[in-house]
Amino acid sequence: MAQKQQDRTGSLTYRLNRTVVLVGMMGCGKTSVGRELARRLEVPFVDSDEEIVRASSYEIPELFSRFGEVYFREKETQVLLRLLQGEPKVLSTGGGAWMNHTNRVNILKYGIAVWLSADVSVLWSRVKGRTGRPLLQTENPQQTLRELCESRNPIYARAPIHVAAQPQDVIGDTTERVIAELAKLDDILEESGERAD
Repeated sequence: MAQKQQDRTGSLTYRLNRTVVLVGMMGCGKTSVGRELARRLEVPFVDSDEEIVRASSYEIPELFSRFGEVYFREKETQVLLRLLQGEPKVLSTGGGAWMNHTNRVNILKYGIAVWLSADVSVLWSRVKGRTGRPLLQTENPQQTLRELCESRNPIYARAPIHVAAQPQDVIGDTTERVIAELAKLDDILEESGERAD
Protein backbone atom coordinates (compact mmCIF):
# COMPACT_ATOMS: atom_id res chain seq x y z
CA MET A 1 0.00 0.00 0.00
CA ALA A 2 1.32 3.47 -0.84
CA GLN A 3 2.37 5.70 2.02
CA LYS A 4 1.50 9.31 2.82
CA GLN A 5 3.62 12.31 3.79
CA GLN A 6 2.57 15.71 5.12
CA ASP A 7 4.44 18.70 3.80
CA ARG A 8 5.76 21.65 5.81
CA THR A 9 2.54 23.64 5.43
CA GLY A 10 0.53 20.76 6.87
CA SER A 11 -1.99 20.95 4.03
CA LEU A 12 -0.88 18.46 1.38
CA THR A 13 -0.29 14.74 1.63
CA TYR A 14 1.74 12.53 -0.70
CA ARG A 15 1.98 8.85 -1.45
CA LEU A 16 5.38 7.32 -2.22
CA ASN A 17 4.91 5.01 -5.19
CA ARG A 18 8.45 3.70 -5.72
CA THR A 19 11.43 2.94 -3.51
CA VAL A 20 13.84 5.87 -3.13
CA VAL A 21 17.45 4.67 -3.35
CA LEU A 22 20.14 6.99 -1.98
CA VAL A 23 23.51 6.66 -3.70
CA GLY A 24 26.78 8.51 -3.27
CA MET A 25 30.15 8.51 -1.56
CA MET A 26 30.78 7.43 2.00
CA GLY A 27 30.07 10.36 4.31
CA CYS A 28 27.55 12.06 2.02
CA GLY A 29 24.68 11.46 4.45
CA LYS A 30 22.83 8.54 2.88
CA THR A 31 21.98 6.92 6.22
CA SER A 32 21.12 10.03 8.23
CA VAL A 33 19.15 11.68 5.40
CA GLY A 34 17.58 8.34 4.56
CA ARG A 35 16.27 7.85 8.09
CA GLU A 36 14.79 11.35 8.16
CA LEU A 37 13.30 10.99 4.68
CA ALA A 38 11.66 7.71 5.63
CA ARG A 39 10.30 9.26 8.82
CA ARG A 40 8.73 12.14 6.91
CA LEU A 41 7.28 9.91 4.22
CA GLU A 42 6.13 7.34 6.79
CA VAL A 43 7.77 4.43 4.98
CA PRO A 44 10.40 1.92 6.15
CA PHE A 45 14.10 2.80 6.08
CA VAL A 46 16.60 0.11 5.14
CA ASP A 47 20.41 0.32 5.00
CA SER A 48 21.81 -2.19 2.49
CA ASP A 49 25.12 -2.52 4.36
CA GLU A 50 23.26 -3.41 7.56
CA GLU A 51 21.29 -6.01 5.63
CA ILE A 52 24.50 -7.49 4.18
CA VAL A 53 25.91 -7.79 7.71
CA ARG A 54 22.70 -9.43 8.87
CA ALA A 55 22.67 -11.88 5.96
CA SER A 56 26.35 -12.83 6.21
CA SER A 57 26.97 -12.55 9.98
CA TYR A 58 30.15 -10.59 9.21
CA GLU A 59 30.85 -6.88 9.60
CA ILE A 60 31.71 -5.12 6.33
CA PRO A 61 35.48 -4.75 7.04
CA GLU A 62 35.65 -8.45 7.95
CA LEU A 63 33.84 -9.43 4.74
CA PHE A 64 36.40 -7.45 2.74
CA SER A 65 39.41 -8.91 4.58
CA ARG A 66 38.19 -12.52 4.62
CA PHE A 67 36.63 -12.84 1.17
CA GLY A 68 37.70 -9.80 -0.85
CA GLU A 69 35.80 -7.00 -2.55
CA VAL A 70 34.53 -9.15 -5.45
CA TYR A 71 32.71 -11.47 -3.04
CA PHE A 72 31.33 -8.51 -1.13
CA ARG A 73 29.99 -6.91 -4.32
CA GLU A 74 28.27 -10.16 -5.32
CA LYS A 75 26.52 -10.32 -1.95
CA GLU A 76 25.65 -6.62 -2.22
CA THR A 77 23.93 -7.19 -5.58
CA GLN A 78 21.90 -10.11 -4.20
CA VAL A 79 20.81 -8.16 -1.12
CA LEU A 80 19.96 -5.02 -3.11
CA LEU A 81 17.70 -6.90 -5.51
CA ARG A 82 15.81 -8.44 -2.60
CA LEU A 83 15.43 -5.06 -0.87
CA LEU A 84 14.25 -3.31 -4.03
CA GLN A 85 11.27 -5.61 -4.35
CA GLY A 86 8.16 -5.16 -2.26
CA GLU A 87 6.60 -2.08 -0.70
CA PRO A 88 8.03 1.41 -1.34
CA LYS A 89 10.75 2.33 1.12
CA VAL A 90 13.83 4.51 1.50
CA LEU A 91 16.97 2.49 0.81
CA SER A 92 20.49 3.65 1.64
CA THR A 93 23.27 1.93 -0.31
CA GLY A 94 27.00 1.53 0.16
CA GLY A 95 29.23 3.90 -1.76
CA GLY A 96 30.19 1.32 -4.39
CA ALA A 97 26.75 -0.15 -5.04
CA TRP A 98 25.82 2.25 -7.85
CA MET A 99 29.14 1.53 -9.62
CA ASN A 100 27.85 -1.93 -10.57
CA HIS A 101 25.90 -1.99 -13.85
CA THR A 102 23.51 -4.71 -12.68
CA ASN A 103 22.72 -2.72 -9.53
CA ARG A 104 22.01 0.41 -11.58
CA VAL A 105 19.63 -1.50 -13.86
CA ASN A 106 17.80 -3.03 -10.89
CA ILE A 107 17.60 0.26 -8.98
CA LEU A 108 16.14 2.07 -11.98
CA LYS A 109 13.74 -0.79 -12.68
CA TYR A 110 12.29 -0.97 -9.18
CA GLY A 111 12.96 2.48 -7.73
CA ILE A 112 14.39 5.95 -8.23
CA ALA A 113 18.03 6.83 -7.53
CA VAL A 114 18.98 10.03 -5.72
CA TRP A 115 22.66 11.03 -5.75
CA LEU A 116 23.65 12.84 -2.56
CA SER A 117 26.79 14.69 -3.56
CA ALA A 118 29.25 16.60 -1.38
CA ASP A 119 32.67 18.20 -1.75
CA VAL A 120 35.65 16.05 -0.78
CA SER A 121 36.39 18.40 2.14
CA VAL A 122 32.91 17.78 3.56
CA LEU A 123 33.20 14.01 3.06
CA TRP A 124 36.65 13.91 4.66
CA SER A 125 35.45 15.83 7.72
CA ARG A 126 32.78 13.17 8.22
CA VAL A 127 34.82 9.99 7.63
CA LYS A 128 38.35 10.76 8.89
CA GLY A 129 39.40 8.73 11.87
CA ARG A 130 36.48 6.34 11.58
CA THR A 131 36.95 2.61 11.36
CA GLY A 132 34.75 0.48 9.17
CA ARG A 133 35.80 2.06 5.86
CA PRO A 134 37.81 -0.71 4.14
CA LEU A 135 38.57 1.33 1.03
CA LEU A 136 40.25 4.03 3.15
CA GLN A 137 42.71 1.68 4.84
CA THR A 138 45.59 3.19 2.84
CA GLU A 139 48.72 5.24 3.56
CA ASN A 140 46.94 8.43 2.50
CA PRO A 141 43.19 7.95 3.07
CA GLN A 142 42.32 11.56 2.20
CA GLN A 143 43.98 11.21 -1.20
CA THR A 144 42.25 7.84 -1.66
CA LEU A 145 38.91 9.50 -0.93
CA ARG A 146 39.67 12.22 -3.48
CA GLU A 147 40.57 9.64 -6.13
CA LEU A 148 37.43 7.63 -5.39
CA CYS A 149 35.32 10.77 -5.87
CA GLU A 150 37.02 11.58 -9.15
CA SER A 151 36.42 8.10 -10.53
CA ARG A 152 32.91 7.60 -9.13
CA ASN A 153 31.25 11.00 -9.55
CA PRO A 154 30.69 10.62 -13.31
CA ILE A 155 28.85 7.35 -12.59
CA TYR A 156 26.87 8.82 -9.69
CA ALA A 157 25.85 11.59 -12.09
CA ARG A 158 23.82 9.02 -14.05
CA ALA A 159 21.27 8.98 -11.20
CA PRO A 160 18.04 10.73 -12.25
CA ILE A 161 18.03 13.05 -9.21
CA HIS A 162 21.00 15.02 -7.85
CA VAL A 163 20.96 16.73 -4.44
CA ALA A 164 24.09 18.47 -3.16
CA ALA A 165 24.80 18.48 0.56
CA GLN A 166 26.16 21.87 1.64
CA PRO A 167 28.74 22.23 4.47
CA GLN A 168 26.29 24.25 6.60
CA ASP A 169 23.40 21.82 6.09
CA VAL A 170 21.67 20.00 8.86
CA ILE A 171 19.97 16.71 8.00
CA GLY A 172 16.59 18.38 7.59
CA ASP A 173 17.91 20.80 4.95
CA THR A 174 19.14 18.04 2.67
CA THR A 175 16.00 16.01 3.30
CA GLU A 176 13.81 18.95 2.25
CA ARG A 177 15.71 19.24 -1.02
CA VAL A 178 15.31 15.52 -1.70
CA ILE A 179 11.55 15.75 -1.11
CA ALA A 180 11.32 18.80 -3.37
CA GLU A 181 13.09 16.94 -6.19
CA LEU A 182 10.96 13.82 -5.75
CA ALA A 183 7.80 15.94 -5.82
CA LYS A 184 8.70 17.14 -9.32
CA LEU A 185 8.26 13.58 -10.63
CA ASP A 186 4.59 12.63 -10.90
CA ASP A 187 5.13 8.89 -10.64
CA ILE A 188 7.24 8.96 -7.43
CA LEU A 189 5.52 11.23 -4.93
CA GLU A 190 1.84 11.39 -5.77
CA GLU A 191 -0.12 14.32 -4.35
CA SER A 192 -3.21 12.90 -2.72
CA GLY A 193 -5.12 16.04 -1.73
CA GLU A 194 -5.73 18.38 1.15
CA ARG A 195 -5.43 17.27 4.74
CA ALA A 196 -8.68 17.84 6.64
CA ASP A 197 -7.44 19.28 9.93
